Amino acid sequence: MPVKVNLPTVLRSQAGGAKTVSVDGATVGEVLRALQSEYPGLSGQVVDDDGTMHKFVNVYLNDDDVRYLSALDTPVGDADELSILPAVAGGAVGDRVPHFR
Repeated sequence: MPVKVNLPTVLRSQAGGAKTVSVDGATVGEVLRALQSEYPGLSGQVVDDDGTMHKFVNVYLNDDDVRYLSALDTPVGDADELSILPAVAGGAVGDRVPHFR
């Protein structure tokens, strides 16, 4: 069954510039493997060689982070939408954490 996958700007060039693609799969892991198979430039961008998701990439099924579901084993359906988002961290230079005494 085809699942809609939303790609972040940084990965779109490896998918021919597409913002959204559709690939088949019954689980998040199958969808990501199919995505990497169909768009070889994406290989290693989302999932490591050992099959685990990169820590710096967030994958959402609809509005839920798959890490809090069943990760790569999370089932997907026809109406589901997968979104791949690069993790964002950090802060402005000079930001300070208050010290509590």
